[in-house]
Amino acid sequence: MRLKNKVALITGAAGDIGRATVLRFAEEGAFVILSDINEKGCKSVLKEVEALGAKGDIILADVTKEEQLVSMFKQIKADYNRLDILVNIAGGDYENDASLDEINYEKMSFNIDVNLKSCILCSREASKIMMDQMSGKIVNMSSLTWRGSPMQYSYSAAKGGVYAFTRSLALTLGLYNINVNGLAPSLIEVEVIKKGMDAETWAALKEDCSSRYPMGRVGQPIDVANCALFLASEESSFITGQIIEVSGGARL
Repeated sequence: MRLKNKVALITGAAGDIGRATVLRFAEEGAFVILSDINEKGCKSVLKEVEALGAKGDIILADVTKEEQLVSMFKQIKADYNRLDILVNIAGGDYENDASLDEINYEKMSFNIDVNLKSCILCSREASKIMMDQMSGKIVNMSSLTWRGSPMQYSYSAAKGGVYAFTRSLALTLGLYNINVNGLAPSLIEVEVIKKGMDAETWAALKEDCSSRYPMGRVGQPIDVANCALFLASEESSFITGQIIEVSGGARL
């Protein structure tokens, strides 16, 4: 088991990618701490974890609230006295399909809060624990939109920030034996995206992307989870400051 006896925190654990990551880590022996604002979703995923014969915990937190994040990491320190892995998955595009002249200050601010600031704050708090133990793995969630994406201005800016922050953090934490890397997925088939459009629009988007991606399909949550697992394991011990595009070759 690649993560045997490791304590791993996954934010956004109730979402499709979060769920896949939690279960993948649990399969590999990790004690998984699920964090989200969706308590019902977390409880459902934790039942799946326990059905695998693995163990976990739930710590609810709103990643846009600094005091809740600080409290979460204090609880982890008090309850488990260690944190081996942090996976920052919580996020989403809350100003999607907005033209340049429609950029909204509140939506823009929320996109930056939930996607970028949460990543910075969680990494800051996790680093305090990991630096003391002289080991750790941090995996951040960027997006292929870090390259730029029309009609996704604030989201792509936030994910570009995650890219830059990941590299900066890696430069700082390497001497503490802490690896910091990121994932940049292309279109992943998740319910939150599918529910945001009608079935016909989703089918057209999926077909269009599948036709353009060299691998001939859009991504699945397990594709992201498997890459997160690699970066969280000792197999990636000499990899840091990298953003891996989980994209089926999109934008090559």
